[in-house]
Amino acid sequence: MRRIISALLFSFSSALALAQGAQPLQLAEGAPDRYIVAPGDTLWGIAAKFLKDPYRWPELWKLNADEIKNPQRIYPGQVISLDRSGGQPRLQLSTINVQRREYVESLVKAIPAIEPQVIEPFLSEPRIVEADGFANAPRVVAIEGNRVLSGAGDTIYTTEPKEKHKLWQIFRPGKELKDPDSGETLGFEAVYLGNARQLAEGVPATFQIGVSRMEVMRDDRLMPAPRQDVPTYIPRAPDKKITGRVLSMYSGVSFSGPQQILTINRGKNDGVEPGHVLAVDKAGQEVANRFEGFRTDYKLPDNRNGLIYVFRSFDRLSYALVMNAVQPIVVGDTVRTP
Repeated sequence: MRRIISALLFSFSSALALAQGAQPLQLAEGAPDRYIVAPGDTLWGIAAKFLKDPYRWPELWKLNADEIKNPQRIYPGQVISLDRSGGQPRLQLSTINVQRREYVESLVKAIPAIEPQVIEPFLSEPRIVEADGFANAPRVVAIEGNRVLSGAGDTIYTTEPKEKHKLWQIFRPGKELKDPDSGETLGFEAVYLGNARQLAEGVPATFQIGVSRMEVMRDDRLMPAPRQDVPTYIPRAPDKKITGRVLSMYSGVSFSGPQQILTINRGKNDGVEPGHVLAVDKAGQEVANRFEGFRTDYKLPDNRNGLIYVFRSFDRLSYALVMNAVQPIVVGDTVRTP
């Protein structure tokens, strides 16, 4: 049976080209010679068992352009072996012999790149819109019973939708997101309130609220619910130099740590794609040194603080999951190609 290794190796050729000038691969301390993939594993988690820098996973597989054209996946029950005999380590994949029933069950679903439950809400509930993103969105003009607030099961009335969709989502325009360097408006956060289904056309149109996260009010907006696809892009470094900044943290917190979501001021227009891993730097401190009666000010070098995994990109902004961080990540920290 054909074995399949990763659902997401479609863009590794460019990542490998960038890696050619990188430092030799460094294995993680205690890297195993053999590992059996188990349910619940992620590509990132397995990569971290073998490498100090998990995003260099494609190099460890020694993937080439031909292999990339035929993407493969890693499934529970398969064995990953580490070959240390050459100048550079590499991985090999095989399948252990198990009973057919267990074998089939274990291969039903390939392991994901990262923990899907952490990012699923951000895939189906977009929270970033362009400056004119609400221009054509139906607007709530009234609530059944002439009430001020509404929730799950209530009927709301909106301006006429331009399209027909099975499911809509309700948003409230949030804060403006500005580029910290240029001051340019990159987009707006959209506060997710819930979803709704259209009951009747007309002016106004009639909707019924389904799931409600927050109370819906007049002037809130409706947008079509997008298709929810959990990304399976294998973690990889961008194939070009990218430098940006941390723009905001989810839920308005001041800092972020592992398994939390942040927004960066770089997106599709800058070459950022889902699956890209970026390093986050902690700005070096400014220190004063006095010697023989004279003061000299120094700016210490920036240091890498952690890694983030981009799982959704817009034109000029992206969502990323913090994979690891030595110190809390704060708004304004630099992100870059590692």
